Amino acid sequence: MKTITVPAFEQVSPEAQALFEQMKKRIGKVPNLYATIGYSVHALKAFLDFEGELNHGVFNGKEREAIALVVSEINHCEYCLAGHTLAAIKNGFSQADTISIRKGAIADSKLDAVIKLAKSVTETKGHPEEQYLEAFYNAGFNEAALMELIGLVTVRVFTNYVFATTNIPVDFPAAPQLN
Repeated sequence: MKTITVPAFEQVSPEAQALFEQMKKRIGKVPNLYATIGYSVHALKAFLDFEGELNHGVFNGKEREAIALVVSEINHCEYCLAGHTLAAIKNGFSQADTISIRKGAIADSKLDAVIKLAKSVTETKGHPEEQYLEAFYNAGFNEAALMELIGLVTVRVFTNYVFATTNIPVDFPAAPQLN
């Protein structure tokens, strides 16, 4: 079976190289997962555009990281769990919070409604249980927020599947194991 490796800078198209350069300026490096997506400049650009646009939506950084954590936990993505645990802590969560989120519950009722709905959407492949939709709306979210939550789940499923398919090296500190 063919093994997929993280491409060197020279192995991707000039367009992908330009995106890598932007990433290096913004975050200081090109994470292995993004580099691997860069085999296809179209996939990388689509991913970056989709995620970037959703970053300007209704959910703040903490909420986006919580969605990323719960989705990545369901999909058993070590890569995304590592990267998003680090990002979640930078966004103000404690290590204990990240573990609670991955388990699917947190004390903050508004954030808990987000986590539970994202978890249900992921587990049911887009057919969430009615109680989680109702709790989401009762927490003050609307239809626009629902569309963005589905988008954030979709973005993370994409990266989770890239890792699952390639099993490239994780270049972030490992997330703690759940008990």
